[in-house]
Amino acid sequence: LDLMEDILDEWLWQQEYWLPPGISWQDIEMEHEGHYPMPRDLLYTLPLAFGFIVFRYVFERLVALPLSRCLGVKDRIRIRAPSVPKLEAFYKQHNRQPSQVLVALVKQCGLSQRKIQTWFRHRRNQDRPSNSKKFCEASWRFLFYLIAFTGGLGCLFHTPWLWDHRECWRGYPKQPVAQEHYWYYILELGFYWSLLLCVSVDVKRKDFKEQIIHHIATIFLIGFSYCANYVRVGTLVMLVHDSSDFLLESAKMFNYAGWRKTCDTLFVIFSLVFLVTRLVVFPGRVIHTTLVVSMDFFQPFFGYYFFNALLLVLQALHIFWAYLILRMVYKFVFLGKVERDERSDEESEVDDDEEEEEEPEEEEEECSWEQRKGAINSKLASLANNCVLNNLTNQRSMSSRLPKAR
Repeated sequence: LDLMEDILDEWLWQQEYWLPPGISWQDIEMEHEGHYPMPRDLLYTLPLAFGFIVFRYVFERLVALPLSRCLGVKDRIRIRAPSVPKLEAFYKQHNRQPSQVLVALVKQCGLSQRKIQTWFRHRRNQDRPSNSKKFCEASWRFLFYLIAFTGGLGCLFHTPWLWDHRECWRGYPKQPVAQEHYWYYILELGFYWSLLLCVSVDVKRKDFKEQIIHHIATIFLIGFSYCANYVRVGTLVMLVHDSSDFLLESAKMFNYAGWRKTCDTLFVIFSLVFLVTRLVVFPGRVIHTTLVVSMDFFQPFFGYYFFNALLLVLQALHIFWAYLILRMVYKFVFLGKVERDERSDEESEVDDDEEEEEEPEEEEEECSWEQRKGAINSKLASLANNCVLNNLTNQRSMSSRLPKAR
């Protein structure tokens, strides 16, 4: 551990990167009383991330899963693909949706193209996450974001920089950090580490790449702002983000449970909070104070440019998600519906698979369109004959009753 710390001190924690000119780590640590952020504090977030993963595993199975059953979350019954080793090997190693190599697979397996396409459709659906799994993930994030927002608001409500953003820089960088703000930082960073570590096993969504960029930018942002003692403005950034995240996760939970009205109501509230906090408050107050107001207190240095670059990356992601949200709100308000592939919690797989799965298939018989049409016509004819016979029978019975009624 000491060797790792020496390497980091030599190559990464150089004071020219993290602190304004003329300020060193020794100046911050020795000349003032109280706790001051040091880079070595961030090493504790890695074991904390694994602790979050363990706690999440227990929470999802002991709390979230029973809660999903109480709320009526139902999983779709999926048809399992039969065991075909050659198709399974191709599915895992090459492509999940073969189109160009169907003829080669037909020769290798001795199956028809229709059966191979059906096998791949069932195999893809077999890998789709269930509603219960998605509900458990959403409930875990909802729990953390709700606690983080309420705890962050409680520890920042009486701070002067929440109301006057010039207080973020008064006395910078020699600003002691309160214990509650220290834990606010450490817990947030540990949580985002856990999200990044679990990204390969979580539900893959259509904004998967943007989520990866968001997690990495957030980790760099929290870590750098802590080392450079941007803690005051960093707490504002985290509070702004947590204010809408728990609303989105709660909307997802009710969506998986089938509570459409509750889901739509929460989503509208989330949209309003998101658009106000991410497109108005975040650029108008937070980014403005880091770009403009901070120049009244110190000269620009590497950390100034790096920190603001990360904030602008987050703002670009906010604009991207705001576009998706506004498109969804438009469809909900003017068209009366919300397309399911618009929501950020939908998987990135092709949506047609689910629809095709619901239709019954005659996998054992290979018949032409003419044969199917003939079978349908014969069934319709027999159905029509039955209807005619029923009508005639009813008419005869009615005519036999009429004289008695008279």
